[in-house]
Amino acid sequence: MGQIVNPPGDGGDHILPVDLKAALEERYLAYALSTIMHRALPDVRDGLKPVHRRIIHAMSEMGIRPNSAFKKCARIVGDVIGKFHPHGDQSVYDALVRLAQDFSQRYPLVDGQGNFGNIDGDNAAAYRYTEARMTDVAALLLEGIEQDAVDFRPTYNEEDDEPVVLPGAFPNLLANGTSGIAVGMATSIPPHNAHELCDAALHLIKHPDATVEKLVEFVPGPDLPTGGIIIDSCESIIEAYKTGRGGFRVRAKWETEDLGRGGYQIIVTEIPFQVQKSRLIEKIAELLIARKLPLLEDVRDESAEDVRIVLVPKSRTVDATLLMESLFRLTELENRFPLNMNVLSMGRVPKVMALNEVLTEWLAHRKDVLVRRSRFRLAAIDRRLEILGGLLVAYLNIDEVIRIIREEDDPKPVMMARWSLSDVQVEAILNMRLRALRKLEEFEIRTEHDNLSKEKADIEALLASDDKQWQTVAWEIQEVKKKYAKATELGRRRTQFAEAPEADVDAIQQAMIEKEPVTVVVSQKGWIRALKGHMSDTSSLTFKEGDGPKLAFPAQTTDKLLLVTTGGKAYTLGADKLPGGRGHGEPVRIMVDMENDQDILTAFVHDPSRKLILASTAGNGFVVAESEMIANTRKGKQIMNVAMPDEAKLAVPVSGDHVAVVGENRKMLVFPLAQLPEMTRGKGVRLQRYKDGGISDIKCFAMAEGLSWEDSAGRSFTRNKEELLEWMGDRATAGRAVPKGFPRSGKFAG
Repeated sequence: MGQIVNPPGDGGDHILPVDLKAALEERYLAYALSTIMHRALPDVRDGLKPVHRRIIHAMSEMGIRPNSAFKKCARIVGDVIGKFHPHGDQSVYDALVRLAQDFSQRYPLVDGQGNFGNIDGDNAAAYRYTEARMTDVAALLLEGIEQDAVDFRPTYNEEDDEPVVLPGAFPNLLANGTSGIAVGMATSIPPHNAHELCDAALHLIKHPDATVEKLVEFVPGPDLPTGGIIIDSCESIIEAYKTGRGGFRVRAKWETEDLGRGGYQIIVTEIPFQVQKSRLIEKIAELLIARKLPLLEDVRDESAEDVRIVLVPKSRTVDATLLMESLFRLTELENRFPLNMNVLSMGRVPKVMALNEVLTEWLAHRKDVLVRRSRFRLAAIDRRLEILGGLLVAYLNIDEVIRIIREEDDPKPVMMARWSLSDVQVEAILNMRLRALRKLEEFEIRTEHDNLSKEKADIEALLASDDKQWQTVAWEIQEVKKKYAKATELGRRRTQFAEAPEADVDAIQQAMIEKEPVTVVVSQKGWIRALKGHMSDTSSLTFKEGDGPKLAFPAQTTDKLLLVTTGGKAYTLGADKLPGGRGHGEPVRIMVDMENDQDILTAFVHDPSRKLILASTAGNGFVVAESEMIANTRKGKQIMNVAMPDEAKLAVPVSGDHVAVVGENRKMLVFPLAQLPEMTRGKGVRLQRYKDGGISDIKCFAMAEGLSWEDSAGRSFTRNKEELLEWMGDRATAGRAVPKGFPRSGKFAG
């Protein structure tokens, strides 16, 4: 810091005006850069964020190696925040704990002793109780750090040095994965299998321009610590690795356990990555209480060391696959893990990289580390050879050396002049012990000199040849592959791949709703409700003042209801989603986007096999399949095109082979059903011609059975084919006055 300057004593406040926009931009940018570079994004070369790198480096400085004794985590955390990482102790300890959890890290970097939390989401014990040391993976990441393998930079207080990146002999970025949220960017990389990554890297050394499609043959997808099953297609996995963005759908692993006598229960043995088991079971229990899982009777957690969640079906006839499909939809038994390979390239530039780019940068780093370590060793050999050369001169002239040391006041320059020795060589001679004057010592020096000379020649050859460097990198990767091969317990693949079974969507929807009888009631002003049970008498129902009943019909909670409006639109409602029978229900307009000038024409239980005739006031109509009327959004689906003052007026189920139409002018026309077109949307065709007025009613019937109607007194009338001849005609003709006994209402149902 510069010299402290006291403010002038002239009483002025000496405040400098700063443009707020410029100041905010500058400071927010500084914060954003700091978060991106020094907190949230990992380096592509060692796969570590700064906090993890500092934890491992601090353990290395403290001498806590895989073969050393465990040390208290409080000491490690203290060293990290005291020397390298000026942040909260809890955040550093949380990072340390994660590195030790075998359900969070595929290849843990820390070997923990004590309570380091569990898959249920329970926290680790406080750092004064737990102990830790490095694992072999962490030691691999550090391999060669004392041999000038990487650059160092001053720590935050410039008292120590810390590595910019670790040598990283293990493919840590992809093997352990990572996730982090920076400013304006995030990263999310799932763990992978080290054996597979080594295979892909070895292939890349031989074929540097290998495609992602080829590399996916070696790395088929993530390998998560908690196992599970990935159900994505190979194409989507390749696409994700190509672009560096995508995601993986992971499902729990389950099996059925036979209980004898036809009974069974489902056992979940592996759950998706980063899902807390206790929270998952709570969620299933909540859905069970809310009656969203009618196929499930009970859920139990019988886990000990391994995961064992027991799901008891309602009855032995329940289809296990259907039950699990409904659970996958509603709970985290199926989870999507995002892939966003946003990493710091060369430690400086954040960018989203593809699989081949990530591996290529790691290999380039390994080669760089090899070259730096070789140069470091070469310099050490040169220094030792220089000393050995001096010692040999001393042995060959030992008596003269002793005489000079005994007689000269300052033997150093004399010896340097006498045998043309360097300062370093003379120092080594003068520091020699008397016991080293044995004859045997000379032989040992010559042997060491020869061995070092040979090693020097080998290293020089290595540094001169690119091929030899890549061969050495490949050999190092082979060693890592042997250590973490799939044959080992730690290296075996845990996550499987499978195609999601093709399930019937409707059947799953049904499986997620408890089947109960209800009576759906719609009022004239468009209020809707569902009363429990099937009511035969709805006359006792109460309505809001000025409102009354419009229609009521029985349904099941698993049914879909179709609502048709006077504007020719169809809406779909789930019977289970309707408000209960207490009170007056809710206006339909809250549930769907209905225009204000439209009313409900009719509502009924959806039957996908049925067809309807839709008719407008003006007498146009057509046949439409009910399956075409289903609308999956609030906006509904326009079926009949009508413009005011014309409206949709009738929706009648299709049956038989003829249609009878009655107009407000009390004229009736009968024509074959075949004359009506079937459409999914439109205005329709003219059913009957009117001078004035419009349509009154319409009915489908089978000519063989005749046309029936009831009058207001409840008497039934039926006219057979011969009796209907005078009303028979073609569509769009005027028809004739209704037969005798036809109701005054102009409706077929009295």
